[in-house]
Amino acid sequence: MHQLWQWSPLLLGALPPVAGAPAAASGSALRVLASNPRWFTDGSGKAIYLTGSHTWGNFKDMGESDPPPAFDFGAYLDFLVGHHHNFIRLWSWELPCSPQGQRTGALFRFPFPWPRSGPGLATDGKLRFDLARFDPSYFDRLRARVSAARERGIYVSVMLFDGYGPQFNRTPADGFPYDGANNINGLAAGGTESQSLRLAAVTANQEAYVRQVVDTVNDLDNVLYEVANEAGVYSTAWQYHFIQLVKRYEATKPAQHPVGMTFQYAGGSDALLLDSPADWISPAGPGYGYPTDPPAADGRKVVVNDTDHSLYYVGLQQAGPAAQREWVWKNFLRGNNTLFMDPYLLAWPGRNQPRGDTPDPYWDTLRNAMGDTRRWAERVNLAAMTPHDALSSTAYCLAHPAARGAEYLVYLPTGGPVSVDLSAAAGELAVTWCSAADGRTVRAGAVSGGARRDLRSPFTGDAVLWLVDPARVAP
Repeated sequence: MHQLWQWSPLLLGALPPVAGAPAAASGSALRVLASNPRWFTDGSGKAIYLTGSHTWGNFKDMGESDPPPAFDFGAYLDFLVGHHHNFIRLWSWELPCSPQGQRTGALFRFPFPWPRSGPGLATDGKLRFDLARFDPSYFDRLRARVSAARERGIYVSVMLFDGYGPQFNRTPADGFPYDGANNINGLAAGGTESQSLRLAAVTANQEAYVRQVVDTVNDLDNVLYEVANEAGVYSTAWQYHFIQLVKRYEATKPAQHPVGMTFQYAGGSDALLLDSPADWISPAGPGYGYPTDPPAADGRKVVVNDTDHSLYYVGLQQAGPAAQREWVWKNFLRGNNTLFMDPYLLAWPGRNQPRGDTPDPYWDTLRNAMGDTRRWAERVNLAAMTPHDALSSTAYCLAHPAARGAEYLVYLPTGGPVSVDLSAAAGELAVTWCSAADGRTVRAGAVSGGARRDLRSPFTGDAVLWLVDPARVAP
């Protein structure tokens, strides 16, 4: 029998807030942390955990009217900062007009990278695109939004292409720029054919667009790139090509930024992501979305587990708010970064019911959990911590097991007792408990390293246990 260390309340309250420096503070772009490649780092040398709520209309305005209503990006940034988020995907769309997902009505989107100058009308009734020229206002908006996010401490994954729309949502009146009826340049590609490398002229045009994007934001240090959202398995060679193109082109520039590849729907596999030249990936295979047991990141790629690919809103709703919070915490303790596909202010029956300019509060449990995990990521020595499932009886443990500087962060999905193997640690470790539901904290009596220790949470429900050198805990 191991000694059962009962908690003795020394301090009750909320963990003191951590002042998160803006993403731009270091003046250095993100790169994979070489010593612990589950995380990114910047010029500070600290590990950076990415988490946040992204939404479909945060770059191109999107709505059921034509033109769609303007997206209030400033209010969106306030929403992100209010939840202590630090990462978004900045969405791109290929189709000016189409249905989306399980919605039945059409959604309109604006702007696009090229001017609609004609001559002649496209299938959506507007002037045809001139794909030989860029529309400066599009790239002005791109730079302005990434810059505004930078000022608020938020990293931005610039999505270069959308694969879902060309694959699943094409209609005779969608205005797709690469359809031969919709441009004046003689470029003609079907939906998926445009993302396949089969048409050299189309690929060359896309390459010019990608270089223009890089030219627009290369000097901003809060940038990441993502080739395409949910382009199917047909796009593998095309996506690898553009990952390499961005890397080659940025090698000639002052800054280099991480390039990501997200799950290929349909027909993709996580193996194709792991085999890619990408720096970061968003998987969707068995385990990544399941709330009870997301797999641990092994360091081959930085993993950003995104509900858009891995769990989807149906799974989130079936799991319920408590399990949504568990999903966030379990991913963090397994070395994964987290993202939520947030419907935000888009009314969607059965999925999202915003109240005017107020997002649907149903999703606040998940949103708040992401902010809470980021606060802990900023408090612990994350750069030294890796998943160590075997050290905790709950199997959710980020740890730096060492004689000196040992540190353990443990998640208890159901609360109650936990056994933690402290054999590698020497001396005493301070004990702090945190309620995952509301952030309340309790300091307990210190425990000694050198053996496995049994502890019991003072809270009902899921909890977090922090074991660290007493000097690291504020009095």
